[in-house]
Amino acid sequence: MTIGLSTYAFFWRLSDRMPRPLSLTEALAETRALGVSLFQICDHPELERMSTAELRELRTVADGLGLTLELGTRGLHPDHLRRYLEIARILDVRLLRSMMNSGEDRPSPETAEDRLRTVLPEFAAQGVTLALETYEQVPTATLLRLIERIDSPNLGVCLDPGNVVAALEHPVSVVETTASRVVNVHVKDFAFSRKDGWVGFTLAGAPLGTGLLDYDHLIRTVDPEARGVNQVIEHWLPWQGDPATTRLLEEQWTRHNIEFLKERTS
Repeated sequence: MTIGLSTYAFFWRLSDRMPRPLSLTEALAETRALGVSLFQICDHPELERMSTAELRELRTVADGLGLTLELGTRGLHPDHLRRYLEIARILDVRLLRSMMNSGEDRPSPETAEDRLRTVLPEFAAQGVTLALETYEQVPTATLLRLIERIDSPNLGVCLDPGNVVAALEHPVSVVETTASRVVNVHVKDFAFSRKDGWVGFTLAGAPLGTGLLDYDHLIRTVDPEARGVNQVIEHWLPWQGDPATTRLLEEQWTRHNIEFLKERTS
């Protein structure tokens, strides 16, 4: 089991809301400086625009820093997944996270199964695991049935307990029902807060250990250490009103969350 950082841990610092956004290679360098050896490039459009030469240079940077890379995208169309398999080959990636839906492409479970059966032999041949993420657009039971019907060692669950709250699924239940199929974990804490005037709630991120995520239950149930399942840190950090304040808090949350995980995995 390895602790990693996602591009979602650099969400604001990589964005054009910063006067000078971080580059992807700068995010890699910061990850290494924080003592982390895994970086998941997740939902990062710049990656798809990179040439083969640019991808090879990125791999060279990661190698020089001693970083393992993982990838994340959305959708199950075979052509799209094959494009990411090619990126994975160049970057020496062994895990790709995806989701069933991508924009207007929202396949039925039957279509999703057909698509996966088409491309999974290519994933197996390349030694890449496809991890489908738990999230509110697809019931966890539907996602799990799909994975269990195919029953491939190269297909599993990317567990994100926070995502399912919006579909009124309980994070603890989702952890328990998916545990045996989990191949990747997205770790972020979350909490509800009252809106102004106590009219409704906001669900947003929180530093690990301060919100509603039952992390200890997740670890006991999934047992990522014994199973070699990586834990990748993400944030749901709201914009803080200005770039400097947001950047500083994002950095603080990242350091806090790394220390939180290290204390519980040492």
